[in-house]
Amino acid sequence: MPYHGVLIPEAIAATNIDSYNRNFMCSASSLDNGMVFQSSIRNWSTGSGAEVFNIAAPVAGSLSGLWMAYQGDEVVTTDLRYKGLDPNPRNFYIESGRVFSGFKPVVGDIILVTGESIKGTTDSYAAAADSNYQLIWSSTSSATALCFKKIATKYISLATGAIDTQRVTAYELECIIA
Repeated sequence: MPYHGVLIPEAIAATNIDSYNRNFMCSASSLDNGMVFQSSIRNWSTGSGAEVFNIAAPVAGSLSGLWMAYQGDEVVTTDLRYKGLDPNPRNFYIESGRVFSGFKPVVGDIILVTGESIKGTTDSYAAAADSNYQLIWSSTSSATALCFKKIATKYISLATGAIDTQRVTAYELECIIA
């Protein structure tokens, strides 16, 4: 079974500014924490309740002003949700059709994210790309797309339930273009 992205918001403006936090629904695809998407306040999800917004993959020409998925780890079993059933957060993902939380990254935000949420070979920058929910590694920064600069390669300890090492490589990123 493939692992999914883990996101730790180390210092994000959304912690203190409620308007940078929203509830979303993606009917087209499953998402990992740390994946990015576009949404509009005018794009209400019908039938899902108040203040739930539909999302779409980023598209060329609209790669800034994006949102990032950040949902607590719940395990879904036969339409029931439970916390704590699986100790490994890399086994968690957001199923299509489910309401989830996200935040709007702003310049200066610092996150720690595992490689499953970023596509390609590790490089200096991770930016939004056309038709892709994952950030893409790049050797140059983007001037027009949501872009993060890699600050450091770190490790996070995950409770996998295994006896072997539980250290997982993660990347500390700072938002430089929102």
